[in-house]
Amino acid sequence: MSLGKEIDGKAFAAKLRGRMAEAVPGFVEKTGRKPGLAVVLVGEDPASSVYVRSKGKATVEIGMNSLEFKRPATISQEELIELVEELNADDSVDGILVQLPLPAHLDDKAVIATIDPAKDVDGFHVVNAGKLAVGDPTALVPCTPLGCLMLLKDELGDLSGKEAVVIGRSNIVGKPMMQLLLAESCTVTVAHSRTHDVAGVVHRADIVVAAVGRPEMVKGSWIKPGAVVIDVGINRVKGDEDGKSKIVGDVATAEAINHVAAITPVPGGVGPMTIAVLLRNTLVAAHVRAGLPAPKGL
Repeated sequence: MSLGKEIDGKAFAAKLRGRMAEAVPGFVEKTGRKPGLAVVLVGEDPASSVYVRSKGKATVEIGMNSLEFKRPATISQEELIELVEELNADDSVDGILVQLPLPAHLDDKAVIATIDPAKDVDGFHVVNAGKLAVGDPTALVPCTPLGCLMLLKDELGDLSGKEAVVIGRSNIVGKPMMQLLLAESCTVTVAHSRTHDVAGVVHRADIVVAAVGRPEMVKGSWIKPGAVVIDVGINRVKGDEDGKSKIVGDVATAEAINHVAAITPVPGGVGPMTIAVLLRNTLVAAHVRAGLPAPKGL
């Protein structure tokens, strides 16, 4: 394995979407309907709106139904929960995603707890988190860490026995990433803001997953030569020359590229995988709800 390879998440995601597009017609033939993903968008947050449009376009492109439910930022907690309950009861809906963040007056935990775990394609419900923790294969897994795992297995094959460090302990990425790596028989350390000598901890790792939300925190000198690095960070910073903002990851890639076997770029690495895995979770959920085996290769 040559040093300094960039992992092309965009290309991997495109192949995954292609496999899903091939699987959808078989589901339609057996059930008489298309799999359906319902996305709930509250308010007019520009970034969330762009993301929801991207999800809708990608859903339709692989042959599934995209259902969007836009509600004003003034919606009450009761009204939002009522909408989620209606989607739970709708047999044409296989996946429900409530776009976060929600306006401050809404309780996102209560809303997520209302989603039917069988339709929780974001993998945030405590039932799915619990299933993942105990190794239940029926868990719907959060999209970003599952996408990271797919990239790692594509790059390294068998992960058994590898030493992995996950930087960050969020419920969305860090904790589920830890569980996924444990299930692959890795030895896993989770580093966080209170970890002593983070650089020393990272330097032991064959696999580094950086998901801490701090621009270029992980320096090249921290990386063990030949490690594989997955950079989950998406941080907007001011550019050096023209002052315009740019997107950087949690890893100082220009330094790390001389140490790593492979690394995901930012942008173009993990980002494209998130929507692809969301569609994958929806398609799998549709098959499970219909009593059909999940398509192979997903």
